[in-house]
Amino acid sequence: MHTALPPAVVLMTDFGLSDTYVGQMKGVILSIAPATRIIDLTHAVTAQNIAQGTFLLGKSTPYFPDGTIFVAVVDPGVGTSRKAIAVETARHIFLAPDNGLLTSIFQGAEVTRCVTITNERYMLSSRSSTFHGRDVFSPVAAHLASGVAFEELGSEINPSTCTRIPLPGCQSRDNGASWEGTIICTDHFGNLITSLDSEVLERSNQWLVSAGEHELPICRTYCDVADQQPLAYTGSSGMIEIAVRNGNAAEILGLKDGDPVRADRV
Repeated sequence: MHTALPPAVVLMTDFGLSDTYVGQMKGVILSIAPATRIIDLTHAVTAQNIAQGTFLLGKSTPYFPDGTIFVAVVDPGVGTSRKAIAVETARHIFLAPDNGLLTSIFQGAEVTRCVTITNERYMLSSRSSTFHGRDVFSPVAAHLASGVAFEELGSEINPSTCTRIPLPGCQSRDNGASWEGTIICTDHFGNLITSLDSEVLERSNQWLVSAGEHELPICRTYCDVADQQPLAYTGSSGMIEIAVRNGNAAEILGLKDGDPVRADRV
């Protein structure tokens, strides 16, 4: 007879890996629930960039099994009156500051319950005013993984009262002949992920992506252009990305997060 594994805990932060913050969060979780499987989604969200964090979270959650507990901490308002919340959807649980970081979850998933995290029994007894990732969200995640009931975390609230932020998007001013967006984030390879959603680009047409002083064809994959040449393509998230074959597009093209991009039908 197989014993069911406890749910995995997935961490997403803007803490980076050069400090000990992520390690301390994992230490807290394992001290409470030693059998917990911990997965690092990313700790490279640009510092305090809530919009980038919610984008990455929303694009990643469909690939995790039911019951997964997500701890998302991009928290410029830590220590203020902003709430700590737990959100349950049809498939997952999310722990995060109520600052818009869960906007993509509220928009894309069926929320079944939402509570404010106020029960100090499931937090560390000594808490820093600047590190709720370690002292609040990590122990709460560990207790949930150990079987503590969701409703024990605090008082239930209406999800509609939680903070939402505008998400990076794309819009057309000419009935779909062109679309405007921005660069959301840059990945490890220097590829630039944009807010141009490939779903709005009619596949029967060819498109040209403009960013800065560059005009790029939309290709299928990197090998459709010569070495060190730039291109645009549909990335694994379904968004249009900009890359340089075997090169760092951000450095070579001089583009950065927040820069405008545009797709024109040709």
